[in-house]
Amino acid sequence: MRVRPRTTVLSVAVALAGTLAAAAPVSAAPVDTGRSATASTRPGTLFPTTFALPDGFQPEGIAIGALPYAFFGSRATGAIYRVNLVTGRGEQINAGSGTPSQGLKVDLRGRLFVGGGNSTTGAAAKVFNAFTGELLTTYQFNNVPSFVNDVVLTPDAAWFTDSTNPVLYKLPLNRWGGLPDADETVTLPLTGDIVYGAGINANGIETTPDGRGLLVVQSGPGLLFRVDPATGVARTVDLGGEVLTNGDGLLRDGRTLYVVQNRLNTVSVFELDRAGTSGRLVERVTSAGFDVPTTVAAYGNRLYLPNGRFTTPPTATTPYTVTAIPRP
Repeated sequence: MRVRPRTTVLSVAVALAGTLAAAAPVSAAPVDTGRSATASTRPGTLFPTTFALPDGFQPEGIAIGALPYAFFGSRATGAIYRVNLVTGRGEQINAGSGTPSQGLKVDLRGRLFVGGGNSTTGAAAKVFNAFTGELLTTYQFNNVPSFVNDVVLTPDAAWFTDSTNPVLYKLPLNRWGGLPDADETVTLPLTGDIVYGAGINANGIETTPDGRGLLVVQSGPGLLFRVDPATGVARTVDLGGEVLTNGDGLLRDGRTLYVVQNRLNTVSVFELDRAGTSGRLVERVTSAGFDVPTTVAAYGNRLYLPNGRFTTPPTATTPYTVTAIPRP
């Protein structure tokens, strides 16, 4: 018997101070409840469900570690912005160099790994001190037009996707977690089922539940692949016919995979097998607070999503926000 996936629509104020209740299934069509988003950002509100980023910031990535702090990268300037999730207040910890800061991940050593580079500068990655904002080092993978989009950390490496070139970039970490020298980086060609086309290709990246493979979503055709990190061979993940149109950031928790579909203002939730070769759609979640969310990170019982607002022409005064929803 096939179980029909449910669709959940959330108000940005579903969860208030410390109450992170699970969302209840409602109608399949998005519904605006009419409740003001500003209710969650009044002075004194703890763990607000909506908070602001600097005007003109153009967020792309988010990273949250063990502490209640979220880090955001600017695709406009490369700036790094840190927010206290308890208060919703933030500060810029690095002004950036003018090249984009895209996907981010923070490790237990307090290092922030950031994908960067563009059509002018080539493919690059940066590593920051997450506490001080100091740029620790930069890795230049190549000097050809590139779009280093997202990153995932494994026990022995940081892996980056490139939406322009069919490769993954690897920063191998030594047994003590030490960073590699510049000549120790690895460029792994992607082969197998994945075929690059026009537009955005490999985007979000995660590990498989068994830790032996990598999961990569290809935005254009809406496909999910399992990549062998030893060979680069990519095989299509069987999602039962589901298509991940505009697939962007990925987040895995156990066998649950969250897929952000940016322009659809949707988070699709899948249950994977251990090897990451197949998955079943469990639920689709949307929110009145979404405005083209790019990716997702978790803290406690919440998911946090920066609104990239790709359908809004960016200016220096364009407002940007982050929306928190109960974890499905």
